[in-house]
Amino acid sequence: MSKDAWLVTEADAGTRLDKWLADAARLGSRRRAFDALSRGRVFLEEVEQTRADAGRTLVPGMTIRLWMDRPGSASRRGPRKIHGLDILFEDDVIIVLDKPAGLLTVPLPGHPEEPSLSSRIAEHWQSHRRREPLVVHRIDRDTSGVVVFAHTPEAWSELKERFRRREPVRRYLAVVLGRPQPAAGTWRAWIRWDAEQLIQIPCAREEEGAKEAVTRYEVLESFEEASLVSFELVTGRQHQVRAQAMCREHPLLGERIYVGSHGASVARAFRRQALHAATLSFPHPVSRKPVVFEAPLPGDLRHLLRRLRKPRTDA
Repeated sequence: MSKDAWLVTEADAGTRLDKWLADAARLGSRRRAFDALSRGRVFLEEVEQTRADAGRTLVPGMTIRLWMDRPGSASRRGPRKIHGLDILFEDDVIIVLDKPAGLLTVPLPGHPEEPSLSSRIAEHWQSHRRREPLVVHRIDRDTSGVVVFAHTPEAWSELKERFRRREPVRRYLAVVLGRPQPAAGTWRAWIRWDAEQLIQIPCAREEEGAKEAVTRYEVLESFEEASLVSFELVTGRQHQVRAQAMCREHPLLGERIYVGSHGASVARAFRRQALHAATLSFPHPVSRKPVVFEAPLPGDLRHLLRRLRKPRTDA
């Protein structure tokens, strides 16, 4: 951390933090004070301050530090749209995006030319970065929502390890057939990956390749024949929510693979699996401060919910 540190004196007692920072002897303006707070460059008693702390009243004896060259703070920016990307957050070490349904997270093996979120990020970076984006985790082509990439190998390595330890909180929203009972609980199942069919198959615990899938769920809203459900991953198996929903006889609307006994009727209900990666949170790889990213429901899912909410009138 830099040597820009001050001890709050009796003369400064009762002063707002943003006003104190804006003094000519320090940052020189209120705009610069808010910018430093927004970028995580201000520490009070060694604790990072944000814009929400701007009005904090100072007490004599407090230590305030400015870390103006803090890694990850130079280009910290919030939601915006660039090159067709819905960027939720970007700084010097990570970029977090809202992936649209129908787009791969990364190209398929042997098909580098196929459009993907990774290739779009590379286009966004091409004018000022040399490294390829490093994917931390993936969501399916027809699943929408939050995905994070790393700018640096160090950030990538740390975040991959946190995912391996199941530390990030990953919450999905899905529309499933029927009404899960009870309305909240935990789903557990043993599944194994079939490398030929590229799907998860329910199996016994003793089978070779068997892995446990654990998902917490809560029914948020029920309709005549379907429910809006929140899912939180405990484990992070590929296709986990989709496979477990089928195992419980509540396949996702629009599902074409994990349909169980419901077959084509589920697939016809929606143009894709009705699954959205809504929230992702984890400690930032540089600041270690918890960060939370949320992607709003896309238009097709909002339209589906409006349709389901309308009472059905029989001819």
